Amino acid sequence: MEQIELENLLKDMSLSEKIEQLVQLHGGFYGETDNYTGPVVDFHMTKEQPYRIGSILGEHGAQKLKDLQDRMMELQPHHIPALFMADVIHGYRTAFPAPIGIGSSFHPELAEKICEAVAREAAAAGVHVTFSPMVDLACDSRWGRCMESTGEDPWLNARFAESMVRGFQGDDYGKKGRVASCVKHFAAYGAVQSGRDYNVTELSERTLFEDYLVSYRAAVSAGVSMVMTAFNTINRIPCTTNKWLMRKVLREDMGFTGVLISDYGAVGESITHGSSEDLRDAAKKAMEAGCDIDMMSECYLHQLEGLVRAGELDESLVDEAVMRILALKNQLGLFENPYKDASTEDEEKVLFCEEHQELSRRAAEECIVLLKNEGVLPLTEDRKVVVVGSLADDREITGSWALFVKKEQTVTFKQAIKELYPGAHVEFILSDSLDEAGVDAVKNADRVILVLGENQSTTGESKSLADISLPREQRELFDRVYEENKNIVTVLFGGRPLAIPEVAEKSAALIEGWLPGSCGCYALADILFGRVNPSGKLSMSFPHCTGQLPISYRQFSTGRPKPPVDHYIPFVSNYMDVPNTPLYPFGYGLSYTVFEYSEVTLDKNSFSKGEKITASVVVKNAGRMDGMEAVQLYIRDMKGSVVRPLREFKGVEKIFLKKGEEREVRFDITEDMLRFYDINMDFVSEPGDFTLWIGDSSLTENGAKFRLLPQRQEQLQEV
Repeated sequence: MEQIELENLLKDMSLSEKIEQLVQLHGGFYGETDNYTGPVVDFHMTKEQPYRIGSILGEHGAQKLKDLQDRMMELQPHHIPALFMADVIHGYRTAFPAPIGIGSSFHPELAEKICEAVAREAAAAGVHVTFSPMVDLACDSRWGRCMESTGEDPWLNARFAESMVRGFQGDDYGKKGRVASCVKHFAAYGAVQSGRDYNVTELSERTLFEDYLVSYRAAVSAGVSMVMTAFNTINRIPCTTNKWLMRKVLREDMGFTGVLISDYGAVGESITHGSSEDLRDAAKKAMEAGCDIDMMSECYLHQLEGLVRAGELDESLVDEAVMRILALKNQLGLFENPYKDASTEDEEKVLFCEEHQELSRRAAEECIVLLKNEGVLPLTEDRKVVVVGSLADDREITGSWALFVKKEQTVTFKQAIKELYPGAHVEFILSDSLDEAGVDAVKNADRVILVLGENQSTTGESKSLADISLPREQRELFDRVYEENKNIVTVLFGGRPLAIPEVAEKSAALIEGWLPGSCGCYALADILFGRVNPSGKLSMSFPHCTGQLPISYRQFSTGRPKPPVDHYIPFVSNYMDVPNTPLYPFGYGLSYTVFEYSEVTLDKNSFSKGEKITASVVVKNAGRMDGMEAVQLYIRDMKGSVVRPLREFKGVEKIFLKKGEEREVRFDITEDMLRFYDINMDFVSEPGDFTLWIGDSSLTENGAKFRLLPQRQEQLQEV
């Protein structure tokens, strides 16, 4: 449909019809045609009114949505098709590793391939918009939703945000096999106080802009079609009614022109926050803030028309919002084909197809992180192995947002070992307690694989924890096994870093498997038995204890920094009982081979704006196994007008090296990489000294120094 046609359509719509386009309801409103019970009554709607609403949440399935679309277009006065949106976070029928695991691949191109596959499945099932990616910066693993984030680093999150938007949308999300992408949650939802879901945030403006807004900005620059508001507050104003945040920052500063949707019920929740007086006040504030769609509250549905009629709200604001929604529907091609890609035939071909199963397995190979290995891995099939723990046979390891998977299709750890290694001497004790027979089996084993952590029921939305140590039953199980056999390989499942200092100390090997997806346990088994060399790096730091949270490698010096010693020192910034640093930091992850790094070399030691420095290392696989390595670049601004982090992640290249092979890896350092929000909140670089490091984690000390020079006179004249 041409733009002039959209404008004419808008002009011909009644006010009530336009307002209905601004409302989103969940699937519970759509039962039998004459069913007038439940949510329809609760929302004070006529029985046909839900079929005139602009968008529907959570419904899926090609034939179901085609039938529903027919009904919607029949009853909508101008036969405008509905938008079907769903939380397709890291898989539709085929589940891929949870985003925190995808982040640990340190491979944004892999994330793009994953999202392409997810889009193909979701589109075939009739979904138009996915509420993904979630790009919230997460430094506090008490927050259950950190499993939806790609981690604690702004730069890396931004690269994943770009890649995932491209994966879902391609160059045109109206094309077959693509869906529109909705980035969330705007803004800074990962900074909720105490790691408690739905809580408030308290951030300085500089921290907000420099750390938390980076990934959203990247998604907007990549062309994301929608943005979802967050439940939290910014500057003590709920995000959904925060006019400065949405109009000034998102739309004016970032240049976002797409559709802004509230999170579930968030418009009405501004009342319980205490910043809106009632539904009418909440509706007015959200519309003035630029929120186009009210997801699952009555505010827009019953309050906007009265506000416009009373002259308290300009109808032009309603028109702007409706036009953005119509434009999205038009870009998806719904006016020409209201079903878009919904096809029962394509569902049969695409959903959980062999290609996607293989990608699920391959993705997990890069996401699983080896944290410790004292020579007990990889396993050999001739050794006697005992696998202990109920999670070894648990199918709920795909993630709480893998809503549309078939549980029976998820491969368990036990299943993977039995299928891939039928000749191995492996016994399974699928319990979190040991009887006498179990104790004997453990005692006589060459290796014990202890499977601990979380399944999807204890991580995700509304799954915040005050204590992120292992449950008591699992700690007791570990101690019981350790009494009998010290050759423990601990495998952790879950959606968050856990506080496991004793397990880390006593285990002979430690693997973080995250929530690996439908076929991820195949990858886990292959890593344990050495067919696959692990290459994952932590996207979030593991703390020693809950009390360290929030924690990140991107810390500041403070005025009284702790010297590089392990013990407590009075009158400097440190704890009496634990180190300042994480147990395992961002970027950390081991391999079965040995990667040797040369010293960093620079092609020059100083440069000005418009120029660059090239930093290089030679990486050699000096071990006995082929492998992948995430070569990481970190930079420190040694002195700024405001304090700067001790180091910041600024680049990665993931390379594959055969044993004995070496390769030069280069990173170009440009002036824009050195910018930050200075003392005046201007986004600039400041001349001075810098240190960079290139290595295998945020711990690397393989560095070199360079200097950013002041702008030359001719550059200043150009400015």
